Amino acid sequence: MKRRTAIKNLAVGTGGVIALANQGCSTDNPTEKQPVIEATTLKGNINHSVCRWCYSGMPLEELIDASKDMGIQSIEITKPEEWEIIVKKGLTVGMGTADFISLTDGMNNPKNHAKVLDPYFKLIEKAESMGIKNIICFSGNRNGLDDKTGLENCAVGLDKIVKHAEKHNVMIAMELLNSKVNHKGYQCDKTPWGVELVEKIGSPNFKLLYDIYHMQVMEGDVIATIKKYQDYICHYHTAGVPGRNEIDATQELNYPAIIKAIADTGYKGFLGQEFIPTWDDKMAALKHGVMTCDI
Repeated sequence: MKRRTAIKNLAVGTGGVIALANQGCSTDNPTEKQPVIEATTLKGNINHSVCRWCYSGMPLEELIDASKDMGIQSIEITKPEEWEIIVKKGLTVGMGTADFISLTDGMNNPKNHAKVLDPYFKLIEKAESMGIKNIICFSGNRNGLDDKTGLENCAVGLDKIVKHAEKHNVMIAMELLNSKVNHKGYQCDKTPWGVELVEKIGSPNFKLLYDIYHMQVMEGDVIATIKKYQDYICHYHTAGVPGRNEIDATQELNYPAIIKAIADTGYKGFLGQEFIPTWDDKMAALKHGVMTCDI
């Protein structure tokens, strides 16, 4: 082949490769050019859930129906008054909550212990009657408390609650949240602190809700942390970092690898999508998150 002919053929070939590459890759902002998510059968390795508050502008029944259509099995961070319709329509609640449960004024404040005891007892009993296995709790903000005192206060306040949960086969889960960006002053903001609290309480019915977004912000090393502390974790939440938005190409975490690491631990609980959608089509955003995590 003559040199001129070879160069000409190479140019055509290269152009073809570039054209093909450009068809499958765009530098456009994903929030401006959103992918079309076709209906796809889930693989069955992950139990998918969605957090209600991220779609608070959508009627609950509409969210339930859309979630069922994409294979989601749970609508979580929901309250007792919402549980009836969720269960009636064939889904469950991966993590329950209630109005009396405060994120900022939590179990590290001894003044709260007596006033939340009876409400927690009733919530646990309601959860058992509805087949709901997990109820959330929070440490609360530090407000000047050192970590040791805050941990001791949480252990004292949760003692009777967790013992009641044991009787009713319900898990009490304390959520790990970041105090750097979203929840300034929150005390349970590092995995080792939460693990120490789990060990101190010493019950199979008290573990951690590991929020992948929050812990990436606070400490990183997500996969290694999950592997190390898998026995202390009963639930997981997702969101893109930074921004707490879609799990797409704009964020830094490799979610398929993270979810595979979770599945490899033998985890059989729910994976809760808790990102704040920015796409015009919020259900397409949710479907995209579910499919990204469906390893």
